[in-house]
Amino acid sequence: MKFLAATGNLHKIEEFRNILEPLGIEFVSPNEIGGIPDVEENGTTFEENASLKALETANFAKMKVFADDSGLEIEDLDNAPGIYSARYAEDNPGRIKRVLDELLEVEKKRGKIKRKARFVCVIAIAEPGKVLQVFRGEVYGTIIREPRGVGGFGYDPIFLPNGFEQTFSELTPEQKDSISHRGNALQKAVDYFIVKV
Repeated sequence: MKFLAATGNLHKIEEFRNILEPLGIEFVSPNEIGGIPDVEENGTTFEENASLKALETANFAKMKVFADDSGLEIEDLDNAPGIYSARYAEDNPGRIKRVLDELLEVEKKRGKIKRKARFVCVIAIAEPGKVLQVFRGEVYGTIIREPRGVGGFGYDPIFLPNGFEQTFSELTPEQKDSISHRGNALQKAVDYFIVKV
């Protein structure tokens, strides 16, 4: 089985491959087909944005497509940055700094806060003309005060998953994949891949 991964994020493609290629599911990167359209993510939910990307890319590439939309929701920030996680600042250090600064402001106003958060990943599978299925994965944790670790990407250095003493950036790729929001969504997709596609 072969899918086009509708993302330019090499970290995401690597996570997809690590989890699904042992099952015989092959991923083609956008570079291998000369690029894909830049889809406007104007949905109001992760599900809408993932479906938009998957369907538009499938129509363009004329093949089955695998797309995801993911982000960080922080309870004390009214679930921000949410669907705007990748657009919260110009780069990863800027996004992390903004989140930590905003949490500090809330803490100053309210006193003690819980810093509870979750990562969300929604995966949409589409073929030309049709979204076939959508899967949602989540992982819960807390936001620490200072970044730790050198692995992972995005907000990983400040996310401490429940039950662990290491941030996502400090876990091995295998450890992270086994508990992550993307890993959870992929596990839900596995049966679909094997039985339906």
